[in-house]
Amino acid sequence: MATIFIFIFIFFSLLASISLPSYGFDSLDPLGNITITWDFLSDNGNTVDVRVSMYNFQLFRHVEEPGWNLGWAWKGDEVIWAMLGAEAKEQGNCTKFRGQQKPHCCEKEPVIIDLMPGTPYNMQTANCCKGGVLTSIKQDDTKRGATFQMNYIKASVSDSGGSFSMPENFTLGIPGYSCGTPFQVSPTKFTKDGHRWQQVLETWNVTCIYSQFLASPAPTCCVSLSAFYNSTIVPCPTCSCNCQGLPGATCVDSDKTSVLQLPQTNRGEPSPPVIRCSHHMCPIRIHWHVKQSYKEHWRVKITITNMNFVKNYSQWNLVVLHPNLGSVTQVFSFNYQTLSVYGNFSDIGMFWGLPYYNDMLLTHGENGHVQTEVLLHKDRREFTFREGWSFPRKISFNGDECVMPSPDAYPRLPSTAHISTTTLHTIFFSLLLLPILF
Repeated sequence: MATIFIFIFIFFSLLASISLPSYGFDSLDPLGNITITWDFLSDNGNTVDVRVSMYNFQLFRHVEEPGWNLGWAWKGDEVIWAMLGAEAKEQGNCTKFRGQQKPHCCEKEPVIIDLMPGTPYNMQTANCCKGGVLTSIKQDDTKRGATFQMNYIKASVSDSGGSFSMPENFTLGIPGYSCGTPFQVSPTKFTKDGHRWQQVLETWNVTCIYSQFLASPAPTCCVSLSAFYNSTIVPCPTCSCNCQGLPGATCVDSDKTSVLQLPQTNRGEPSPPVIRCSHHMCPIRIHWHVKQSYKEHWRVKITITNMNFVKNYSQWNLVVLHPNLGSVTQVFSFNYQTLSVYGNFSDIGMFWGLPYYNDMLLTHGENGHVQTEVLLHKDRREFTFREGWSFPRKISFNGDECVMPSPDAYPRLPSTAHISTTTLHTIFFSLLLLPILF
């Protein structure tokens, strides 16, 4: 009977793994996603007016430069005739249009990019032209959306339940994101004067989820630790992000940076990392130092170092899981906010830079580091420096989880009651020799 139950359990486990999508899951932001909203504004007979919007519903993960590249696949022979607030990267083959005016894009799978700030007003739409950057909810809720409009030639009537033909195979062009199948929702309502509400003809949503495993085959950051009560500095674990000598593990010694040739890329394409050679080979290193202990408070210093020679991290953020973050008294030089992810628990906190001061983490060649000091109140019911309690349980940088040292390597609090193995051996053999000596 037990064998039958085991077989049934394995069968349904395999069935679930096949049927469920392989989306990523972040325990610090379980509901985070980027939603693409496709609003059909009007049907002009041969053409359709559409408004496409993207909203970042992630607490701390944002889209930085070079920004999003929204792509999809038309189901028929649709052609984008005109566009405002964005542009297609390629026009494609439009030779069948012999008139003086050519369509904006004739690609079967167009890729759309955002316009840059300062674009002429007649090419803009509301909430456009940010260079593809989407901020997170906590850092700047006003800049986490992007919108553009287009007019395209219809090809056929939809066979998916609606009145219009909806594209498929959406992509964001950002490493780590995978998008689901479009699904129809209640039509979007909008108002022009604050009194009369109007609604679009149809609204479809596409949900895109981030996975760190899809974004990079290896981690992108690591953590080192130290404390005032112990002279040991626990470094990032060896080969945290890669190992020197392995394929793809390119790095540059600090004494050779004067002849460093930076890679050239086109707009919308991220530069491949060129990092400083180290035992951990990570582009980002976070150091957590327990600096001082007072009667009612204790102080920690956090330093973020950019080891990448070719990347400035704009709008960076650091998310920390620590049991004492609910007692933060003061944070110097950084913004800080508690993340209420699970009920009333306050052990998750988010740090980010101050505008025009340290919100840009510069490249390693430009003294690339930022740091803060945090003052935390001692809760006598649970506070202790023992057993690594003063160190974080988890740290993520820009939404990617960092490699932590092994807990058994944490700096330990000195103890007078601690007896070394050598001392124990000495006492043991002395006891054996007592009958002989006396």
